[in-house]
Amino acid sequence: MSLYFLNQELFFPPVINAHEDGLLAIGGDLSPERLLLAYGSGIFPWFNEGSQILWWSPNPRMVLIPEEVKISKSMRKVLKENSFSVTKNQSFRDVLINCATAKREGQEGTWITTEMINAYVKLHELGKAVSYEVWENKELVGGLYGIDLGTVFCGESMFSTRSNASKFAFIKMAQELEKKEYKLIDCQMYTPHLESLGAREIPRDDFISILKEK
Repeated sequence: MSLYFLNQELFFPPVINAHEDGLLAIGGDLSPERLLLAYGSGIFPWFNEGSQILWWSPNPRMVLIPEEVKISKSMRKVLKENSFSVTKNQSFRDVLINCATAKREGQEGTWITTEMINAYVKLHELGKAVSYEVWENKELVGGLYGIDLGTVFCGESMFSTRSNASKFAFIKMAQELEKKEYKLIDCQMYTPHLESLGAREIPRDDFISILKEK
């Protein structure tokens, strides 16, 4: 199967053309218009510093239906303790920078490049990119960010410098989105951590159908 090379035209090939690993296209740019077209089409960018922009649409897709979020006994205790507080869109760039610099097992470097940070800050200024921040004694200790499509939230990355801080942000976000009747949270690709929070894999076709619902 061939790989699509993008130019300045605002276009993506059908996601059915993605390779088995989910890779769909290469090139293009990170303009707000292209990023919003991508997310609305079930596509997201993911590439390393110094690489060309790579666009992905994996099958199956890891998602969380907000009301299905799992809260363990230990996390219920954390939620009741009130040692953390959560805010929304108060420190967007700081959340991105912390996600970019967080050390992750089995991973060298980061896909959250300076180019990516600047692109998502632009989306944030347009009201499309959202952050949730977790605070402990006025110190930023966790958070997450993603793209808000109105009824679907496309999660991008989380970080935590305190045990359970990113889980706290994720659960609080899911509870808020459940109240707002969001259909799902896009978690992109499987990880045991996301599964422990209630996320599950669904066929890409089902995910695209939900994205396209009005």
